[in-house]
Amino acid sequence: MKRPTTAFTAVVLAGDRKPGDPVAEAAGVSCKSLTPVGGRPMVLRVLDALEEAREIESVILCGPHRAAIDQDKELQAHIASGRVKWVESRATPSSSTYRVLQSLADEISVLVTTADHALLTAQIVDYFCSEARCGGKNEIVVGLALLESVMAAYPQSKRTAIRLREGAYCSCNLFGFLTPRARAVAHLWRKVESQRKKALRLISAFGWMAVLHYLLRRPSLEEGLGRISQRLGLRAGAVVMPFPEAAVDVDTVSDLKLVESIVANRTG
Repeated sequence: MKRPTTAFTAVVLAGDRKPGDPVAEAAGVSCKSLTPVGGRPMVLRVLDALEEAREIESVILCGPHRAAIDQDKELQAHIASGRVKWVESRATPSSSTYRVLQSLADEISVLVTTADHALLTAQIVDYFCSEARCGGKNEIVVGLALLESVMAAYPQSKRTAIRLREGAYCSCNLFGFLTPRARAVAHLWRKVESQRKKALRLISAFGWMAVLHYLLRRPSLEEGLGRISQRLGLRAGAVVMPFPEAAVDVDTVSDLKLVESIVANRTG
């Protein structure tokens, strides 16, 4: 399989945010990323997709904890073979991302995703990466899906969405860092994450005018990205994904049941 000359390094966030994750408890496993979907741990499903994707050169797995890895022989084999590099996760997703990005050479383009993205496929990965690179203007790119298309495909799904002028968008847990400057965003993410309960500081991070603009007159996606770009001092972009399943991850037990049914229909 021929890879692009500017292939991505993929970073998979697989650390549990807190003990007692309800998805892990429902599945009877020690950490969320080992939750089986269709009889296969979610983290291995994600690694399968990244290994098959032509846009991915190498994979870094951030978490789960070493004891959890020791419980799964196939995951151990991925790491022992060198196909996947394992690093210990930090306290939060943002600090884990920041740490890994700082360890990589400047010329490397990075895709960040999560281990609970159980419906991830090589097709989704390749589409996002190729579109993110298209034009060469954007420095940081996020994957989005129209809420309308997600609900049409999976009406029982409950998704969080941001409502803009032309429609509502769901996150697809796909983030592209295409330049060294873009990696500074992980530092801002870490800063905001630590202050998410402090409204005044949170607003100051993005600006009063941006918040008021959103509340009083919802911007279009293009306008919103323009404001983010201006605030960050770099070019931010979005890839609107034509795959509704790209917006379905496993945050809750009901998500797990939905994803299980989707996988069963695929294989059945």
